[in-house]
Amino acid sequence: MTLIKYTQPNRDIFGKRFSDIMDEFFNDAVATRQQPFAPSIDISETDKQYLIDVEVPGMDKKDIELNVDNNTLTISGERKFENKEEEKHYHRVESSYGNFSRSFTLPDNVDSESIQATYNNGILHITIEKSEQKMKKQIKIK
Repeated sequence: MTLIKYTQPNRDIFGKRFSDIMDEFFNDAVATRQQPFAPSIDISETDKQYLIDVEVPGMDKKDIELNVDNNTLTISGERKFENKEEEKHYHRVESSYGNFSRSFTLPDNVDSESIQATYNNGILHITIEKSEQKMKKQIKIK
């Protein structure tokens, strides 16, 4: 499985100058800034499957989409900010909201017809079966 390097925005405080950190602190306190939303994803593998867990707390499963096109699995959706209480004034919102899309190139040894997804307690569990026919094998040299 090909993984694409992903860095979360505003997490690298060591690469910033002190003045940039202070500007960011005071600007965030005065104005609300929309952070891009990208859910955390865990990918693991067994002998027969690839397992992908996507953290999307507070989302409804109807707001999440899974697509496979040209051996690329794309997970996309939208997490909406709902301000239902008119009298409530927010001083700080650290939760991320908005559209997201994450794509992964599937390895050659998967059966794309076997992809299954379940959603439970804010975690989207995706299971992809490996194809026995496409498994790599060692060839003995005679």
